[in-house]
Formats: sequence, structure tokens, C-alpha cells
Amino acid sequence: MAKSPEEEHPQKAFGWAARDTSGVLSPFNFSRRATGDTDVTLKVLYCGICHSDLHCVKNDWGISVYPLVPGHEIVGIVTEVGCKVQKFKVGDKGGVGCMVGSCRSCHNCENHLENYCPKMILTYGAKYFDGTITYGGYSDTMVVDEHFLVRFPENFPLDAGAPLLCAGITVFSPLKYYGLNEPGMHLGVVGLGGLGHVAVKFAKGFGVKVTVISTSPNKKKEAIEHLGADSFLVSHDTQQMQAAMGTMDGIIDTVSAVHPIVPLLSLLKSHGKLVMVGAPDRPLELPVFPLIMGRKILGGSCFGGMKETQEMIDFAAKHDITADIELIPMDYVNKAMERLAKADVRYRFVIDIANTLTPA
Repeated sequence: MAKSPEEEHPQKAFGWAARDTSGVLSPFNFSRRATGDTDVTLKVLYCGICHSDLHCVKNDWGISVYPLVPGHEIVGIVTEVGCKVQKFKVGDKGGVGCMVGSCRSCHNCENHLENYCPKMILTYGAKYFDGTITYGGYSDTMVVDEHFLVRFPENFPLDAGAPLLCAGITVFSPLKYYGLNEPGMHLGVVGLGGLGHVAVKFAKGFGVKVTVISTSPNKKKEAIEHLGADSFLVSHDTQQMQAAMGTMDGIIDTVSAVHPIVPLLSLLKSHGKLVMVGAPDRPLELPVFPLIMGRKILGGSCFGGMKETQEMIDFAAKHDITADIELIPMDYVNKAMERLAKADVRYRFVIDIANTLTPA
């Protein structure tokens, strides 16, 4: 007979889990594996709430396994290390992002692209090597192989740094891969939410000119005065969009709702690149002529490998880049999910795990 989540492993753990497609989270007792030879155990201090957490607790993508403990923007302090751990010691600060495992031997893994490994293991709701289900960071403790732990520099804010483990790397990686990080380039950022606002910050850190493209005119002041964008376009204002045609080297599109992309392609210079990092739940319409006329590229990107994620955190610390957050107690999480569904957050909820997660 299968063991209960509380009996699967020797280390007792506590968190909040969704039990069904209602997505309602409530206290949950479960267990973590013992600290293996190459494992690190973390006391979780903070965990960001990603939009994908909302999709997963409600099984919007049809892949959720219940009970489900979400959370893949996890920051904590090392409390135990295995005998073969080389990079971390007790007392270090580290973070766990979107994955906790990969095959470590395929072409992608050998090229520091574990995020594209066919056997990549997500931080929660996935099957681990031992056959048990992974649980995320809405919990008091994590156990992870040291390869999948990111070191947080001293004096880097842990609460406002946590969302960079998903939102940050998701925009940092395509900026570098598609060559949109050269000083003086002109980048468009579509959507000013959890991903978009850090995309602006990283682009400015690289010395890039940034235009925010949004459906909300009331975000203009915020984009320019607070986040440092150079200009702002209202995407449904045809005059503004026409005036900006052919001016951008690249665009990072962070929007997860279905939206037209042909107007965005028109903003690109010849050889420009439109990179999708948002994940609409239905296919987008793509006429090919806007691509052909200008040798333009439509690409995509999915977070990043471990080497690049560490590089991103180090870059963020050097350039003082953090997410704009609203710190919440654990028992506010269901209300936060409701607000997130309405885009009522500037710009990322982060759960104060260490101070507010109390066993039932």
C-alpha cells in the first residue's frame, strides 16, 4: 500500500497545499527525504507566488497532481549539507527555482541547459527519481541536490530577490541568448507585470533603451518614473504604434493572455526578434508575411539553466536589481491568488514563510 505524504520520507515537513481543482490552499503535513550525500537542506525563509502557481493549483494545464504544494521562487538558509557537498555550508543563503533535477548527461545538460533536458524535474508537482512527487516552497523546508541550488550573495535582499529565480531568469536568459543585451539597443517589453517589470530593470542594467508596450495607459508614469523605461506605447493606440514602426531591435513579450502579435512585429527593425516568454493558453494567430518582410524572427525562451541562473543573480546583486514585491503572511495566500487572477499586485507577492507559517 502506498505511503501517505507524511510517511514517505524521514524528515517531517509542513506547508500549504491545494487538494483539488478549486485551488484553495490549506495546511498540509508531509515529509522530505533525508539529506543525501550531495543534498542541501534549507530552512525556507521566503517564497514568491508565480502566475504558474495559480494555473497549477487549479489544474488549468491538466497536469496537476494533488495534493499540490506550489512555489518555485524559494529562498532560505542552509541547515544541513551532505558529506559530498562542495559549494555550500551551513549558514549559507541559497535559492531554488523552477527545477530540482535533470539527467545531467544529455546534450542540453552538458551545455548548462538543464531547463531543456527531456528528463528535467520541476520543483513541484513532478515525479522525482525515487518515484515520489515533488513539493514546492510554500513550506518550511526544502531538500535539493546542490547542483540545483543558487547561491545568494551577502547583503542581497532575500525577499525581493526570491522572484528573480523564475521571473528574473525568464527574461534575463532571452536577453542574452538573442543578443538583445548590447548597450544602445532598443528593446520593447510587452506587459508590465511580474516578468515585465524585471525585464525593464535587467534591460536598463545592460544599458539598453526600453519602451514598455501595454494596454493600460495608466501604467505610463510607473514605467518611466519608477522603473526607468525610456518610453511607453499604448498597444491599442494605432497612431502611437504606427509612429514607432521599425524602431526596435527586439521585443520581450511577457503576456500570458491571447493577444495579437502582428502589431508587435511591425515595431521591429529588419532582422528584429520577437521573443515569447508568456504562455497563452490558446494558440496565437501568426501570418507569415510580417516575418518574411524584414527577415524577422519569432522565438521563445523558458527560464534558464543553473549556470545562467547563478550569473543572473550575481548580475542582479551587482546592479541592485530586485523585484517590486508585496510581502504577505502565509494565511493570506488564497486572497493573494484571487488578487493575482485579477492582476491586482505590484508586481509580485512573496510569502514570509519563516515568520508566518505556523503548524496547524
